[in-house]
Amino acid sequence: MKKALKKMLPDSLKRLIWAVEFQILQYAGLVPLQTIRFAIYRVFGLTLGRDSVIYGGCDVRHPKRICIGTGSAIGGRCLLDGRSGLRIGNSVNLSGEVWLLTLEHDPNSPDFGVRGGPVVINDYVWVGGKAIILPGVTVGRGAVVGCGAVVTKDVPEYAIVAGVPAKIIGERARDLNYKCGPGLPLI
Repeated sequence: MKKALKKMLPDSLKRLIWAVEFQILQYAGLVPLQTIRFAIYRVFGLTLGRDSVIYGGCDVRHPKRICIGTGSAIGGRCLLDGRSGLRIGNSVNLSGEVWLLTLEHDPNSPDFGVRGGPVVINDYVWVGGKAIILPGVTVGRGAVVGCGAVVTKDVPEYAIVAGVPAKIIGERARDLNYKCGPGLPLI
């Protein structure tokens, strides 16, 4: 029903609806009360698992294509881009100012077109502050992405990656059993 209704709307009205949704979501990240922020995100379709938290100042784009598992923590001022699909697993820690991008401009496109793909962050992943994960990347279970890294390719399970572009620099222990939800200090 919703899809059929959207097809009948003129393009100008579709753009207006998109602009209003975009503005509401921009301000939602600034709401100091988590319960109100979460309610706004859920109204726009974001799936947020039990005991997970999204800290303030986050930029959430296209929330209906974002799914966050249980016991995960999304640090302050992160960018969550759901335009091509974004799945964040259980017990994931995204430190502050992490960008998860699912679309980007194609530098070889004559009309500045876009390219992209879904981003998948598997269970027990820790992404350090100011890291950027580019479209189409999957970060394997238990992996660690170092602060400021730019991840352009898939990261294997339990790998520790760092740098620009990110490269494997070590391996993480495999006996992980923590939860990241509310109350966990973010680094």
